[in-house]
Amino acid sequence: MAESIGAPEGIIDDFDVRAFVLDRLASEELDGARVCVIVPDATRSCPLPLLLGAVHEALHGRAAAVTVLIALGTHAPMSEEQLAKHLGGPYEGFDIRNHEWWLPETLVSLGEISAERVAQLSEGRMRQAIDVTLNRAVVEHDVCLVIGPVFPHEVVGFSGGNKYFFPGIAGQEIIDFSHWLGALISSAEIIGTRGITPVRALIDEAAAMIPARRLALCLVVESGRGALHAASFGAPEDAWAACADVSAQTHVRYLDAPVRRVVSIIPEKYDDMWTGAKGFYKVEPIVADGGEVIIYAPHITRISAMHPEIEQLGYHCRDYFVKQWDRFSDQHWGVLAHSTHLRGAGTWDPVAGERPRVTVTLATGIPESVVRGANLDYLDPRAVDLDALAADPSTFVVPQAGEILFRLR
Repeated sequence: MAESIGAPEGIIDDFDVRAFVLDRLASEELDGARVCVIVPDATRSCPLPLLLGAVHEALHGRAAAVTVLIALGTHAPMSEEQLAKHLGGPYEGFDIRNHEWWLPETLVSLGEISAERVAQLSEGRMRQAIDVTLNRAVVEHDVCLVIGPVFPHEVVGFSGGNKYFFPGIAGQEIIDFSHWLGALISSAEIIGTRGITPVRALIDEAAAMIPARRLALCLVVESGRGALHAASFGAPEDAWAACADVSAQTHVRYLDAPVRRVVSIIPEKYDDMWTGAKGFYKVEPIVADGGEVIIYAPHITRISAMHPEIEQLGYHCRDYFVKQWDRFSDQHWGVLAHSTHLRGAGTWDPVAGERPRVTVTLATGIPESVVRGANLDYLDPRAVDLDALAADPSTFVVPQAGEILFRLR
C-alpha cells in the first residue's frame, strides 16, 4: 500500500511535503544503491525544486550514484538554462540528463509482449507483438524513482505512475504503439477515465519487465501554480491509483450544458502545438455538436519541431486514418494519434469525405498557410478580443488551459 498525505480541497505546506519525502526515502533500502530519479519536463506543473531538494538531502552521500532523467517522451530536449529553471539546484553529485529518445544507443530492449497478450490488454483493438524498449538507465541503476504529477490524460485516462516509463523514457516504437491504442479508443472517451484503461494495462505490463526496483512519488498539483493538494509514495501502481482518485476530484470541472464556443488560453509552458493541443483535449467533451474550439496562443509559432511531418499529414479524425489504413500504416503512429486527438471526433467515408464534430481554430503565431495546410481553421490572434469573448454567453473562456478537464454532468 502507498503512503499518502493531503486531500482534494487542501494545500500541503512545503515543510510537510519535504518532511514526507525525507521520511519515505529514509524508510527505503537505498544505502549504496544506484538510483535513477525520473521527472517530467516543463510541460507539467510540478514543484520540482522543492521535491528534488528533499531528494538530494535524502540521497546525497547515501546512494552510490543518482541520475536525474527528464521524461521527454518524444518532446524536445531541455537546454541547461531550462533545466536549471525547471529543477532548481545545483544538486551536488547528481547527474542530470535528458531522455535522448532519438539516439538508439541510449535505449535497451527488455523483451517482448506477445501479439496474443497485446490483444488481451487492448481488448482486441490491436494484435501484434511489441518490443519493450526503454532508456538504458533502467538496467544501469538498482532503483528507479518516479516523481511526477497525475492529471486527466487523453491517451491513458490519468497520467503519472508507470507512464513516466512509457512513454516518458521509452523508445519511439512503443510510444507510438501505446498512443495509437489510445487514439483507437479516442481522446474524448478515455480522458479522465478512472481505473485501468487498456493503455494503462499495456504500460503496467511493460513496466513489470524493468529489472530495477520501481518506486514512485506521485503528486496532485494545483494546476498552473505548483502547490500540492496531495502526494503518495510507494509502488508506482499504488501511488498512482491513490493520486488518480484525488485528481478526479481536483482536476475535473463539470458544466450543466454544452457550449457553442470554447476559447482555450494556452500558457507559455506549452511552446508548440504538439504540447499546446492539450488545450483542446481538455475541453472537447463540453463543446456542442457543430461548435468551435479556439486555441489562443500567440506565443506558439510552430506545430512541432520534433515531428515536422504533422504539417504534411494534417489533422484528421480517427476514421480518416482507420478507414484508409493502407495509406497511413507506415506513418509514425504517435503522429497519427496526435492528429486525431487535436482534430477530435468525426466521421469519414469515401463519398461524404471527412466530417469533424467541431471546428478547431488556431489563433497562434503559426503562419496561416501552415495552419490551413494542416486542415485546421485560422484566426489572427491580433483580432481576438478576450474580454468580448468572455462576455459572450455562448462562449466559455478557459485560462491556463491544458490541465483541467471539463465535462458535462
